[in-house]
Amino acid sequence: MLTFDAVVIGSGPSGGMAAYEMAKAGLKVAILEKETLPRYKTCGGGLVFRGRAMLPFDLHEAIEKEYSLIHIYFKHLENPFVSKRDFPIISMVMRDKLDQLICGEAIKSGATLLENQALQKIDFQDEILLHTGSQTLRTRYVVAADGALGPTAKLAGWKETRKLIPALEYETEVHAQDFERLSKEARFDIDAIPHGYAWCFPKAKHLSIGVATFKKERINLRDHYQQYIKKLGIQQIVSEQAHGFQIPVGFRTEKLANRNTFLTGDAAGLADPLTAEGITNGIHSGILAGKAISQHFDNPQKAESTYLSSLEERILPELRFNGMLSGFFYSYGKIRNYLVNKEGQKFCEVLTDLFTGKINLNEELKLKAIRKMGLGKLMKF
Repeated sequence: MLTFDAVVIGSGPSGGMAAYEMAKAGLKVAILEKETLPRYKTCGGGLVFRGRAMLPFDLHEAIEKEYSLIHIYFKHLENPFVSKRDFPIISMVMRDKLDQLICGEAIKSGATLLENQALQKIDFQDEILLHTGSQTLRTRYVVAADGALGPTAKLAGWKETRKLIPALEYETEVHAQDFERLSKEARFDIDAIPHGYAWCFPKAKHLSIGVATFKKERINLRDHYQQYIKKLGIQQIVSEQAHGFQIPVGFRTEKLANRNTFLTGDAAGLADPLTAEGITNGIHSGILAGKAISQHFDNPQKAESTYLSSLEERILPELRFNGMLSGFFYSYGKIRNYLVNKEGQKFCEVLTDLFTGKINLNEELKLKAIRKMGLGKLMKF
């Protein structure tokens, strides 16, 4: 039986960063991964500046394209709103490369990667026993970082209280002329699908194109993808690979740390309810969990309370606010479009400030941000 101070379930950004922080602090850490790295991971792969800036190491090996402008299209408008910064607002990555890079940094700091090990059972005794198909691990702490559909939270006793929305993404190869044209911008198309948006993220040699709806209902995602392909003016697709997935845009109602088990990233439900972007809060929550455990290793109660209070400093207040804003934004299209016609550029700038980390939506800035978008009276702020 292998024994560790902490075991991280999942090798995505949240798991990799939790392992990195704990290994850097001198703890004996394992990363439990059900597949072999590098492995494909369904994800739009748009790493916003705020998330990139949190990483304490260079990412250039994993970055395929960078954009200092973002283009936000609305169905009822002919031209997009464009926001520009003097740094990359969004960096395009493929998750196989990004995850392997972050886990590589954790391994350099002393973490152990255990591949082809799927978690099957958890026993809570004096220590925690993790059972895979081939072995049992003993540990003091567990970090659940196994994504939206990972088993750890359920095995550890959490009920499903997250809000999960459906999304469909294609890794799409097009002819050179279309790729050259579409690779000039990172674009979001609001209302390309009812109650949601579509995206076109250029990678090194192909396009990541997807659709997501924020209202859980029966909907043919493939039909809306096909319509979006036509809107993009793509004449012929050389190849495409479809990946359906669910995005947790509402965090769990139970506390996110219990019995020495810490939920991070999508396992906790920390994707942004307005944009569905999850890498940033995955990175952030992984760092917070790793630091809380390493700083209070001998006091599990203090480690848990530290993690929970650190989530309340920024992540959870922003998710609550953005959840409220998302409900308005995707459900009241006519009113939203009226405001967009008047204050669309301001909205684009505020969204960019959220991406880049300039806005920290604590109570004071929350009011300032929503008033800046012209929504104060409507949402009673």
